[in-house]
Amino acid sequence: MQLWNLTRGVSANDAIPRSAAAWNDALVAGLVDSLGRRDFGARALARINRVVPAASWSVYRLPRAGLPTMIASGSYRVADTTRECWSAYRAGLYREDDTFARVREQARPGQLMMTHWHAEEIRRPHREQIYRRHGVRERLSVVHLEDDSALLAVNCYRHDHQRHFGDREIARLQDLAGGLVACVRRHDEIVRDAEAEAPAAGAANLHRLCPALTRRELDVCDRLLRGWTHAGVAADLGLSPATVVTFRNRAFVRLGIHFRSELFALAANRGGRPDGA
Repeated sequence: MQLWNLTRGVSANDAIPRSAAAWNDALVAGLVDSLGRRDFGARALARINRVVPAASWSVYRLPRAGLPTMIASGSYRVADTTRECWSAYRAGLYREDDTFARVREQARPGQLMMTHWHAEEIRRPHREQIYRRHGVRERLSVVHLEDDSALLAVNCYRHDHQRHFGDREIARLQDLAGGLVACVRRHDEIVRDAEAEAPAAGAANLHRLCPALTRRELDVCDRLLRGWTHAGVAADLGLSPATVVTFRNRAFVRLGIHFRSELFALAANRGGRPDGA
């Protein structure tokens, strides 16, 4: 494992060398149009690949206590298994994850650090359930220590079909770290503000049609209406995929439907059930 202090006690913007300003401007400009979008993870990674190639990435927040939360993830020209990885991580692997321990020991609030891990350096079962199972060989992470002592981790992964990160690529990501973290944080703010101000109309309509739906059943239906997979719903809610299916089935019984297409039709129909019943 390697560890770098990117801010050296100054602000993230001041840490960007003048020689890297053009790279940083190009990256930020490419990310701005994706902020707040549902496909931010995929679009942002495609832009990052113009600078530092990575087959997948994930962005999550690790509080000192409590469950970690996913902000974005995606893959580039490979099958996207990031949600499946996240489901396993959030189900309990995060409790034994010591890959950010030195960041917590050395960083002060507001500082940027960077860590570099090879799969073989990561302890089991974390290594086996995520890195080995999904063909991930290496992780390069930009880490920001927030004021509430939570860690914001922006992780770029190399897969088995790729070569290792080179010194130039590592140096380039160091130069771009401030702009990348700023964009990720702004995306997170936009999404959280939108969710707080405008609860899902579809889920609200389902509750109006069937007040017997439980909170968890509504949570699952809400995410299904957003197009999430069962694995994605499980990762977001801290449940197993099997439990998500159980809540979905219970909700479908209460609503008198059998298929996801019927769920969309029911949620979109503000006046009543699709068949007028």
